[in-house]
Amino acid sequence: MTAAAWSGAPIRVVGIGADGWAGLGKRAKTVVEDSEVVFGSHRQLSLVPDGDFERIPWPTPLLPALPELLTRHNDRRLTVLASGDPMFYGIGVTLARLVGPGALDVYPQPSSASLACARLGWPLAETPVVSVVARPLATVLPELADRRRLLVLSETETTPAALAELLRDNGFGASTLTVLEQLGGERERLRTGTADDWPHPPGDPLNLCAVDCVADPEHPRRTRMPGLRDDSFTGDGQLTKAEVRALTVSALAPAPGELLWDVGGGSGTIAIEWCRTHPACRAVTYERLPARREQITTNAHALGVPGIAVRGAFPDTLTDSPAPDAIFLGGGLTQDGVFDACWQRLRPGGRLVANAVTAESETLLLAWCARHGGTLRKFQIYRGEPLGGFTAWRPQLPVAQWIVVKPRANS
Repeated sequence: MTAAAWSGAPIRVVGIGADGWAGLGKRAKTVVEDSEVVFGSHRQLSLVPDGDFERIPWPTPLLPALPELLTRHNDRRLTVLASGDPMFYGIGVTLARLVGPGALDVYPQPSSASLACARLGWPLAETPVVSVVARPLATVLPELADRRRLLVLSETETTPAALAELLRDNGFGASTLTVLEQLGGERERLRTGTADDWPHPPGDPLNLCAVDCVADPEHPRRTRMPGLRDDSFTGDGQLTKAEVRALTVSALAPAPGELLWDVGGGSGTIAIEWCRTHPACRAVTYERLPARREQITTNAHALGVPGIAVRGAFPDTLTDSPAPDAIFLGGGLTQDGVFDACWQRLRPGGRLVANAVTAESETLLLAWCARHGGTLRKFQIYRGEPLGGFTAWRPQLPVAQWIVVKPRANS
């Protein structure tokens, strides 16, 4: 279904808070009362008084059934109930993608984040929000930093305890955790404790968590900046080392929402660091060995970017997925057809970065650069290591790097 395909009257999307019908303004109430069909969860529908309209609770799962459900009733006046602000992680976002914003009339209420910041005295514009509704809890991890405040939208009443455990296991056990339940309603309640000794049993399923982060100074720092310590990753040692990784991700130049192909994933370090730079960044990593594919998945979960797609050998497992914005070629440089398949699939204006450590693969970089242009550079990292009672500089393998932008069609 598209906006052009929607032939009915605009779908009214009404935000309703925990205070229910009494908290709605006159205009929103009129919209609901004027409806022929009202969609919503069982909880939301129970907040609306009887009226001359049909109530239809959302099916489970919702998304696959939504297009047919709307089409079936497109000749009627439809209203959709949402929690708080429909455009804040709500059904309004889904509907806008499905039928287009022009097919919607949205009547928002204060979001749960607005209400939480009002209760806590936190600046809403400076407080990041992470939703773990139908998302892995590990997605919280890249947002954690000492003295930072963030809000976590809970999936169920068990989320706060699970979040406390996640904080403890990742060096943030001293953080203050506040659970805000039924915000704006008569049963509103706040419960506070530290993650290390979270004392509260599961409460109301309608809740969100506020985290005032306190980092353990002995725990490794893991910020969104590329160059995580090598021991942040598990595996068989096949990984791009921290210093080279920082230079490589910088050369790939991730921007929010962009898609990376990491060819020859190894331990998944490049794809993971790419995705950690921003929550909207996406990556597909290709790795021929099953054991390494497993370790990529393990590392991605442990470092808070579980959405990375892990596939088999390149180009054997290529699909009709969107063209990538950037490609990192870290393995398979000498394999016939790998570079050509990457170059063909890379979108015009996209970036390709290839690293080489052998003479044979470095020769290929020189040839490709002569054919397609771009920038060549070579670097070698030295690390200080003990030598008797002194310190010696131990060299790492030198790395040749090629950075190129694929020309646009009219260039």
